[in-house]
Amino acid sequence: MTDTNATSSSVDPAEVARFSKLSQEWWDPNGKMKPLHAINPLRLAYIRDAACRKFDRNPKNLNCLSDLRILDIGCGAGLLCEPLTRLGAEVVGVDPSATNISVAKLHADRSHLTIDYRCTTIEELDPRERFDIVLAMEVVEHVTDVGMFLDRCAKVLKSPGLMLVSTLNRTWKSFGLAIVGAEYVLRWLPRGTHQWEKFVTPDELTHHLSRNKLEITEQSGVIYNPLADRWGLSSDMDVNYMLVAETMA
Repeated sequence: MTDTNATSSSVDPAEVARFSKLSQEWWDPNGKMKPLHAINPLRLAYIRDAACRKFDRNPKNLNCLSDLRILDIGCGAGLLCEPLTRLGAEVVGVDPSATNISVAKLHADRSHLTIDYRCTTIEELDPRERFDIVLAMEVVEHVTDVGMFLDRCAKVLKSPGLMLVSTLNRTWKSFGLAIVGAEYVLRWLPRGTHQWEKFVTPDELTHHLSRNKLEITEQSGVIYNPLADRWGLSSDMDVNYMLVAETMA
């Protein structure tokens, strides 16, 4: 495959090819990325609030993330990178898809935003680089080796620092809702977007993170409310969930 510069890494070329085909859809709120647009405000608020708590900032401040360096892994076309930049953060967005990065750069230019986009992988980043916050949002369920991926994420994290992960739990409930429901019945996502066997349980994430001296300090389920037509936080982590991990002292 020619749409990635990844070598030996946790990147799955089939996954990169799948999302590369959707590169022109990323910024269409009514297109195939509509579910991601719908959940994006919740993801952004979760990241912002966790960062403000950790680094003693006021989340109501329009530049509350100023002076914080954030790495968004698997950034796609920049749906999180752009609002985080508007909050004052210095954002580096990496993605192994050249077409995704091209779309991200073009959209940032049109939005008059300065974002450091790179067509690369976490394994190929300079190990001397350090970030206050590392994001792996809807990524770990697409990699070939979760342990290798998280090991590398931990190496570029400052101390003190935060890592935020959002993913899908490997339960029968998630198979019914995230695969059958979302892809085949409601058709929110293209068929084949997810492979249930690659979903990651909270216990598995805890194991990999603690091995890298990262302690989970917050976790929450993410559910869709059809009556309100919006996503919200919940104690139910059986399908979608997010967590915050901090570097141990």
